[in-house]
This record gives sequence, structure tokens and C-alpha cells, in this order.
Amino acid sequence: MIRWLEPHEVTAVGSVLGLARLYQGNGDYLVDWDGGEPRGHAHVAWTDPPELQDLEVRSEFRRRGVASSLIAAAEAACRRRGSSQLRVTVSTRNDHARALYEGRGFVDAGVPPRRVVGTIDIRTGPIEVDDLLVTLEKRLGEP
Repeated sequence: MIRWLEPHEVTAVGSVLGLARLYQGNGDYLVDWDGGEPRGHAHVAWTDPPELQDLEVRSEFRRRGVASSLIAAAEAACRRRGSSQLRVTVSTRNDHARALYEGRGFVDAGVPPRRVVGTIDIRTGPIEVDDLLVTLEKRLGEP
């Protein structure tokens, strides 16, 4: 079952998944649950257009459709809020992620690739980044 992350669930989810954008302030996390166990999450930033971020599935639950289900839930949430598209930014080195998104109908958004270099502070601590990112988007149909 996929539902929005509730404040009382942060500790349980955060103990097995990153929740890197938890207090970013512009979005919400969708969490896929197997009973009381979180299997994966995705952050939806309520920007214009909305952006899918921080999609993560625990290794023992990969290749079971969890990521695809989270993407579908994010798309549905965006449609309910009146959005006609959803974007995602992905590393040019992450072939698996790009194949996942393209397999779900995301295409190049026409935004020039963006190089990200330096230290980024996230909730779980600083990370060093040197990456080239591309933006993909999906046009969303009616709810």
C-alpha cells in the first residue's frame, strides 16, 4: 500500500530509507508499505511543474514493481492537484534509473544538462557531488 508519510512514521521509515528531503519544505513523501514495513519512498516537490525526487527502494524489495508503483502514485497525486506534467532529474551515469523513467513514459524535457559539483547538505549529512544531470518529463493525462 502506498500512502503519504505521516509524522509519526518518520522514525520507522528513516531507519531504513534516507528521507534526504524530509524537511525541504516544498513537498511530501509517498511511502510504499508491506504491512508495517516501508519498502520504498519517493518525494514529490510541489514546484511548477512538480518534480519527482529521492526515489529509493530498499535492496531486498527491488525488481518487484515498487519503484513503478511509487511513480504511478506520484503521477496520480499530481493529476489530482491539477498538474499536467511531472519532471525528474537523473544522472547521466544512472542507466537503470533512466531506463525506469523512460519505460514509464518520461522523455527528454529539452532542458540543457546541468553539472552539479560540490558539497550538498541533506538531512542525512553532507555529500560530495560531481555529476551531470538530465531532466526528463512526462505529460499526464486526465485523472
